[in-house]
Amino acid sequence: MTDTGAYRLVAIGASWGGLDVLRDILRDLPAELDAAVVIAQHRSPDSHPTAFRDLLGAVTHLKVREASDKDAVRPGTVYIAAPDYHLLIDSGSVSLSTDEPVLYARPSIDVLFETAAESYRDRCIGVVLTGANDDGSRGLARVVELGGRAIVQDPETAQRDEMPRAALRAAPTARVIPVAEIAPLLVELCGLARVAV
Repeated sequence: MTDTGAYRLVAIGASWGGLDVLRDILRDLPAELDAAVVIAQHRSPDSHPTAFRDLLGAVTHLKVREASDKDAVRPGTVYIAAPDYHLLIDSGSVSLSTDEPVLYARPSIDVLFETAAESYRDRCIGVVLTGANDDGSRGLARVVELGGRAIVQDPETAQRDEMPRAALRAAPTARVIPVAEIAPLLVELCGLARVAV
């Protein structure tokens, strides 16, 4: 198991009710977070291309960008899966895919988590938030299997509890906490980058 302060990638999956929860988490993450954050949020393929990015970017000190193919994964940056594209992590960069939806979803949380786990192994954290299906459960189990950490929003606090409950069935060792405790835990697990003075 990786020591505290050594995790380098935080993969977050959210669906129904996810925007407000993501805003709450990102609001409390410092610009110096020594990890990258990648997000798969279920959205309509017809979503406005920049609205989601702008809503998250307005509340956080981190850089927020819609992921582009072959973007390098850098600490202090949030990468968002574009509507109707799977977001994959591969050896320190992101890639986009239009492969078939998984559990009717593209982007798929499972696809993001599985590729993140395989690339970052014991330096990866998977976070499952509110949602109304099972997406993310298989991927979170893979994160744990490869030595990473699993965090699940307390289902009692979720707007829709199906996704966190499915994640807990698949990864019963996951840390279950309310949203307000997620950002402080991520800071503890990832640490802060040293800033030159």
